[in-house]
Amino acid sequence: MTSDERDEVLAQTERWLVQHGLPYFVVSEHEDVDEALARRRLVMVVATGVLLAAVGAAAVGWWVGDASSAVLAALVVLGAVAAGYSLVELSIWPILRWAMRHTFGSLRLLFPLVTRALPLLLLFVTFLFINAEVWQVASSMDRPLLWVTVLLFAALAVVFLLARLPEELERVGQEAHDERLVELCRDTPVQRAAEQLPASAPSAAVTGLPRANLTLVLLVAQAVQVLLLAVAVFAFFTVFGRLSIGAEVVQSWTGDPEAPHYLGDVRLISAELFQVSVFLAAFSGLYFTVYAVTDETYRREFFTAVTRELERAVGVLTVYRALRAEAAGDAAPAGDWEEPPARW
Repeated sequence: MTSDERDEVLAQTERWLVQHGLPYFVVSEHEDVDEALARRRLVMVVATGVLLAAVGAAAVGWWVGDASSAVLAALVVLGAVAAGYSLVELSIWPILRWAMRHTFGSLRLLFPLVTRALPLLLLFVTFLFINAEVWQVASSMDRPLLWVTVLLFAALAVVFLLARLPEELERVGQEAHDERLVELCRDTPVQRAAEQLPASAPSAAVTGLPRANLTLVLLVAQAVQVLLLAVAVFAFFTVFGRLSIGAEVVQSWTGDPEAPHYLGDVRLISAELFQVSVFLAAFSGLYFTVYAVTDETYRREFFTAVTRELERAVGVLTVYRALRAEAAGDAAPAGDWEEPPARW
């Protein structure tokens, strides 16, 4: 392979990695993200977020006179600062784009996986839905407090995922060498280079930011599925409640007259039904998250497709690092590639 051909393969490989939600595998992106995670910059971002959140909470609290609204405003501002910094400086968008594309592209696999958890979930949650105490609790919340509760459930779900997902990465890349490496790199920009790589070359060590990239891919892919399930549960209960629970029943449960929402002259759903449906949908999402990370059958079937993609990515990374070492005139084995020193 000539120098020009190698440079072209490297450029194509870097584009392939970014398109597949792996920007941290690319050396230039890796260095930029590592710089963005420098302690000094993170302290400035956190300080800015906390300051803006405090100002926003104080302004909303003074304007509305409600503590839950102030807390929600602070969380929204902090989330907006974190999301903005992640999208602009941490190259999160390619990861989100690939995970969403992968999830929606494999919806046919979602149904059989979800149906394993959905019957028991619906049985349990439907019992809660026709429980007067649940309606009293959910309807008594003001709207900001409801969304704070939803965010709390979402945070707990993320904690569960982050605690268990690293286990799924232990097996990724262990067989990315010899004939297996050529198989993994088939139909990728490094297919030809993989065939020329010495059989003794070890698979690339995935640590630091590349490993964080793989974790984020799994996290976002699972989170999108949980979100779809929660939306489906919300839709089910809004329709079920609209058809089966009348205004008199709602009043007897909550002690207050029903507050329906209208679209023109069309009666939609009541505020109480909306809040109960949102509350139970968020709870269902948390339940499904716990089920997903504890049920071995679900984990095996769901993660098989995703980890197959990640194994291919590690194979491509192995050849990519070998090509970069060759381009730099470095005779070190591909597995000895060293990441830039972490700044965080």
